[in-house]
Amino acid sequence: MTTDQMLIFAILAAVIAMFLWGRWRHDMVALAGLIAVVLAGLVPVNEAFAGFGHPAVITVACVLVLSRGLQVTGAVDVLARWVLPAQGGPGLMLAVLCGLGAFLSSFMNNVGALALLMPLALQLAPRIGLTPGRVLMPLAFATVLGGTITLIGTPPNLIIAGFRERTGAAPFGMFDFTPAGLAVTVAGIAFIALIGWRLVPAREGTSAEAFDTGAYMTELRVADGAKAVGLTLTDLETALHDAGAQIVALERRGTYLSAPRPSRVIEPGDVLVIEADVTALIEVATPLGLQIAVKAPEAEGAEKLRTPAEIVLREYVVRPDSAIAGSTPADLALRSRYGLNLLAVSRGGTRAATRLRAWRIRSGDVLLLQGSVEALAVFTQDAGFVPLAPRDLRLPDPRKALAATLVMGGAVALAAFNILAPELAFACGLLATMALRTVPLRDIYDSVDWPVIVLLAAMMPVAAAMETTGAAEVLADALMDWVARGNAVLALALILTVTMFLSDVMNNAATAAVMCPIALGAAASLGVNADAFLMAVAIGASCSFLTPIGHQNNTLILGPGGFRFGDYWQLGLPLELIALVVGVPVILWAFPL
Repeated sequence: MTTDQMLIFAILAAVIAMFLWGRWRHDMVALAGLIAVVLAGLVPVNEAFAGFGHPAVITVACVLVLSRGLQVTGAVDVLARWVLPAQGGPGLMLAVLCGLGAFLSSFMNNVGALALLMPLALQLAPRIGLTPGRVLMPLAFATVLGGTITLIGTPPNLIIAGFRERTGAAPFGMFDFTPAGLAVTVAGIAFIALIGWRLVPAREGTSAEAFDTGAYMTELRVADGAKAVGLTLTDLETALHDAGAQIVALERRGTYLSAPRPSRVIEPGDVLVIEADVTALIEVATPLGLQIAVKAPEAEGAEKLRTPAEIVLREYVVRPDSAIAGSTPADLALRSRYGLNLLAVSRGGTRAATRLRAWRIRSGDVLLLQGSVEALAVFTQDAGFVPLAPRDLRLPDPRKALAATLVMGGAVALAAFNILAPELAFACGLLATMALRTVPLRDIYDSVDWPVIVLLAAMMPVAAAMETTGAAEVLADALMDWVARGNAVLALALILTVTMFLSDVMNNAATAAVMCPIALGAAASLGVNADAFLMAVAIGASCSFLTPIGHQNNTLILGPGGFRFGDYWQLGLPLELIALVVGVPVILWAFPL
């Protein structure tokens, strides 16, 4: 073994140990590894940061922004309403929910897919008689599995495509991962829906009520031609049941009716004062043609806001010493003076006896305000408000939801049919996202998970040093000689198993970067098709189900599901065995040795 090979093994061992230790964030560890290989002379200085311009890194960044567009415009909310059945048992509901999660994560960031569907999962759990964790863990694992289906489903797939290109072959295409990824995903979801959910410990998650600000008083206007027209108030309350809504007042042609008769028929132009959770209310009210009863905010003498997508929603608590305590929104002229809308108010169990514009604000009230970040900052500082912890509050915009969906679909089509290289196709999608404002311009760079970008870019030169020094070939030969003993199928299963183990305890993108050179070396040592071994790395890197640290999705459900560190293996171990048993034969069929 040469000095360079010993150096790269020592650096890689230290990097893996740091990943496992978890004291430093994964991007810091990767950057430290990059600096180490450069200082050791294993990577030329002029190539140290070439990874930041790698096509895989560019593609990941662009996909994250396009995924954000699907999230903030409400496109996925609409899809969820279409797909989920109105009723059914746990198996059916979980199969549909997990299938939707896997589908979404095959075309968007899988962390984003889980974040979008988590509220739906928490609402679904009591309906089907399950604890939150028994819905959240299957959903989290399904979104991880879905990432294996396409090139853009998860960062490891893009890294693996880059390594294939480095061998002189063309990079993997959009759907080259589909045979193995889809087979493993379908088998995994079928197991979850039939048996697997029963293996999840039935723990109680963190109570949502612990963070509840109380039901908001919200005003909804009945649009012309709305589905709600002609319904009685009782019918409407039944339709809004999922939001826990109660109609407490109605205004019709300037007349305010407190506690209107349940049999009163709804007419176009009616303004309904409703007590409910505002975010759940918007999701169920939009299909009925009910809209938040506000106009586009515009401050007096100020430039008109260019697009509603640049407006944000924020929650604030009125301090006891607030200068506006005792005032009403009409007194403050929120819309004309500040360019703000008061969308909803919350005051314990108090109900509105007036329209919101006449609501007399008191200390302790929680207000939901809509406006530009700058206008909100100015007004709330002057008024004496305390911001609540940010929540993902948004108003669905059907036109922008359609635009975001078309942009993502167009970018996928350009890449899938080899019209443009993936990085260029998704860069075009990013440009369209900015032009159409499906993601507010101020949020474009916040949509990118920069630690993941740094991790990918920094680990690529480290992994390349494994190849250039011959260390990958040495390690591959050792694995093949001592364990697989020259059996190509056993070697393939070994690569998949080792990759799964590593991804359970360290970042999956880092795992792919470490294992790709080893997989290529093993294939070269055996004289077999390298594509099969790279595909084994792809499946193994995404099948990290044994620990809460194996994947960000596993970590996201730890608190809401009330889980402990040792709760994951009970469902995770059978899923990893399914990935091995199903993955190896399908890989061998799709990529013969």
